[in-house]
Amino acid sequence: MTSQRFSVTRTSSAPREKVWALVSAASTWKDWAGVMRSSVETEGDPPPDGVGSIRHLGPPVLGSREQVVEWEPPSHLGYVILSGMPVRNYRADINLGELTAEDGSASGTVIEWSATFDPRYPATGAMVRVALRAMISRFAGRAARYAARKSL
Repeated sequence: MTSQRFSVTRTSSAPREKVWALVSAASTWKDWAGVMRSSVETEGDPPPDGVGSIRHLGPPVLGSREQVVEWEPPSHLGYVILSGMPVRNYRADINLGELTAEDGSASGTVIEWSATFDPRYPATGAMVRVALRAMISRFAGRAARYAARKSL
């Protein structure tokens, strides 16, 4: 089975720190991402959402468990899927860059969300990639819009 990869880019008028506050804090996902539940199962370093934290997103039976593996505020969050998705070796990275205005001042945030994974079942890679890319695209768009509204 061939490894799959995808990337999504969105922009927000919100400052990078506001976007970081959303995507890095598991407890906020239920407020903006369209998931039913979001929580920290195991705290990481720094607490609660840093490296090593295990997050649960979505309904109890169908949700995903993720572990944070990279934590570089306010620009980079890396995580892996532990369970809940039809994938193996899933690794995602959220990179937040600053948009700059013509005068050199910060004018917003570029959200780059990329992932790689191996399909769990033969011949499902492309289908799973399309579904996961659509989900991540929704998450990135919602984070961009929610952070912008909260920054007003």
